[in-house]
Amino acid sequence: MGINGPGGGTGMAATPDAARIPAPGQRPSAPAAAAAPAPAARGRLWLWSVRHARGLERLYRILAALFLRLHPLWQALGYARAERPVRFVERQVKGLLFDCRMCGQCVLSATGMSCPMNCPKQLRNGPCGGVRADGHCEVAPEMPCAWVKAWEGARRMAQGDAILAVQKPVDRRLAGRSSWLDVTAREAAARRRDAA
Repeated sequence: MGINGPGGGTGMAATPDAARIPAPGQRPSAPAAAAAPAPAARGRLWLWSVRHARGLERLYRILAALFLRLHPLWQALGYARAERPVRFVERQVKGLLFDCRMCGQCVLSATGMSCPMNCPKQLRNGPCGGVRADGHCEVAPEMPCAWVKAWEGARRMAQGDAILAVQKPVDRRLAGRSSWLDVTAREAAARRRDAA
């Protein structure tokens, strides 16, 4: 049956304001707040990644150097053509390890391997004023604050002071793109400029 039919009905009228307009004989209910996914539904390795930020920092440097060495290949193939397969791998790896949101402007190496996009407010330069006393998020109380974890991870990293750098606002046009390829292209261009 339909959304309000037997066995699957919500008891609410099927309108855009369904949370506010009860079906006949039902009590009104408060609108449901958009909650962050429960910790079990989130990337389970996110907190592990923060605890192992030093080792992941080393791995990141190795992979960044490898990608830079592959710059001639990316250039020959065309960065646009390489985008799709690299993006697929990046999404799988970073999604598993960091609960990555694929913003296209990864700052994990500067945020203690804690993705700031996991913050329900998506703050890029530190925690909001609502961090709870236990270090959890004010919006999603069951979730540790992404920025509290970022500071913990940064303390473990050799380049932990990178967390002090002010990050640019998120450019939503880059969402879903590979930050690995973008960083590689920018680094290759910077090296070319320096060599000239």
